[in-house]
Amino acid sequence: MRTDSRLSRMLHVLLHMAASDTPMTSEKVADMLGTNSAVVRRTMAGLRKAGYVRSEKGHGGGWRLDCDLEKVTLLDILRAVGTERLFTIGFDNDSPDCAVERAVNASVAAAMNHAEQVLIEGLQAVTLADLTRRFRVEAGKSAHG
Repeated sequence: MRTDSRLSRMLHVLLHMAASDTPMTSEKVADMLGTNSAVVRRTMAGLRKAGYVRSEKGHGGGWRLDCDLEKVTLLDILRAVGTERLFTIGFDNDSPDCAVERAVNASVAAAMNHAEQVLIEGLQAVTLADLTRRFRVEAGKSAHG
C-alpha cells in the first residue's frame, strides 16, 4: 500500500524556504522532491490559497513563505495540501446486516476516531516555527558531529 507523503514532503520544502533568503522555483523544489514541477505547482497552489506561501513571477521569482511560522501548525499544512484521509483502514461493508460485522465495525470505528483525534491534537501542537527550531538544532549537531 502506498503512503501519502504530501505532508512530510511539503514540510520539508517549507523548512528549506524558511532557511532561504531567496525564492525557490517549482523546478528547484521538484528536483529536491524527485518529482516534476507541475506536481509542485499543484500542491503549492493549496498552500498559496491558504495564505502560507506566495509566488513571485519573473527572473529571480519563485515560491516564498508568506505566513507567521509561530501561528501555522502541521495540521494547517495537512489541510492545505488536501490529504483526504488520515488512515486507510476501512470496512468491507459500511451497513452490514450481520450483527458480528456491525460489532466489528463499531469497535474499529471507535478506535479509528480515537487515533485520528490523537493525531490531530499532535499535529495542532507543533508549529512551523517549532520545526524550524528543531531543524536548526539538528543542523548544528551535524556540523559538529
